[in-house]
Amino acid sequence: MNSKTSNETFLEPELPLYLFFALIMASFTRAASQTLRAASRRAPRALAVSAAQPTQRASFSLLARAAAAKAAQNSAPQGARGVKTLDFAGTKETIYERADWPLAKLQDYFKNDTLALIGYGSQGHGQGLNARDNGLNVIVGVRENGESWRQAMEDGWVPGKTLFPIEEAINKGTIIMNLLSDAAQSQTWPTLAPLITKGKTLYFSHGFSVVFDKDTHVIPPKDVDVILVAPKGSGRTVRTLFKEGRGINSSIAVWQDVTGKAQEKAIALGVAVGSGYMYETTFEKEVYSDLYGERGVLMGAIQGLFLAQYQVLRKNGHTPSEAFNETVEEATQSLYPLIGQKGMDYMFNACSTTARRGALDWAPVFEKANLPIFEKLYQSVRDGTETRKSLEYNGRSTYREDLQKELDEIDNQEIWRAGKVVRSLRPDYKGEE
Repeated sequence: MNSKTSNETFLEPELPLYLFFALIMASFTRAASQTLRAASRRAPRALAVSAAQPTQRASFSLLARAAAAKAAQNSAPQGARGVKTLDFAGTKETIYERADWPLAKLQDYFKNDTLALIGYGSQGHGQGLNARDNGLNVIVGVRENGESWRQAMEDGWVPGKTLFPIEEAINKGTIIMNLLSDAAQSQTWPTLAPLITKGKTLYFSHGFSVVFDKDTHVIPPKDVDVILVAPKGSGRTVRTLFKEGRGINSSIAVWQDVTGKAQEKAIALGVAVGSGYMYETTFEKEVYSDLYGERGVLMGAIQGLFLAQYQVLRKNGHTPSEAFNETVEEATQSLYPLIGQKGMDYMFNACSTTARRGALDWAPVFEKANLPIFEKLYQSVRDGTETRKSLEYNGRSTYREDLQKELDEIDNQEIWRAGKVVRSLRPDYKGEE
């Protein structure tokens, strides 16, 4: 597909002088931002050495705060953002922005709390480091001397000070952030439940365990607030966007409000862990939409569509490099970023007239063909089928080995082997692990 910009659509008159200089200044700003991000990527391991000192909670915060301050200066005026009701395509929704919780207010709100982060996987890593950089009192609870324990130490968490076995961390914490995997939450709940005592707050980032309690047997105590903050991205993205001074979108929900302040705590914790803005949902809707989306266009459907298109091109005599470029590279490097920036119509307009016409003609065909599949998928999520599959598979003692076999199969597919070569040809290529 030729996605080059159509001349008749996007040819512009000569730029006025003031816009020319504005573009020059913008390029310097981008360069400075890239330099800062590069420095921040190098910083954590060096800064971790200082984590054993009493000021360890701020050990990773300098770059993040500098970036956040810069972003704040360059964004909307102070006081112009915060809680607001917006019209989303005809439906009014309340959203909460981090500008309503400046750092001093956030730290004061949690001054008497200890955030006990249980589990140090993707979300535990991102949310824990962000909350620590925001100056909150955070401790991590994982299995002693396991892989997560080692990774936490590498990130500056100190055994006996900010890193503890799970049970000890829960006893010390006032806000218990259960970020174990869904299967692990189910398996460990009989041990953890008695430790979630009156006055504590139970926090999740996924509604899975409490919504499907018949399968997980996770039933929270009746005398604690139960809340949810669900970042819309991986924990690594949660961390990266925070360090860049931006922030990820998150949903918030309340399962149980004992104190009358559960929603307020959820909003504040959303800011603490690195959210840029938050929208309201319920535990049920969060888990339904999350499981549905992951199996759909976020991950599952994309792999299936990529592979199907690639295979047809190869069967018709196209080379691996051509098939990959026309299927994956152009999508991820050129077209999808345009959708993220300004929407689908903008992306269509940025392509040639021929490409635009074909896309508009075939989109309804794909919609009609895929709608029954997505309806079947949603029902499978809603009735708990996907939950039971996940618990069975992820609860196996051979889980990691079984998973690696499946991932190796994908890695060995021709499309992704060709992709490694294509990526190596990018001007900004820096190698792959």
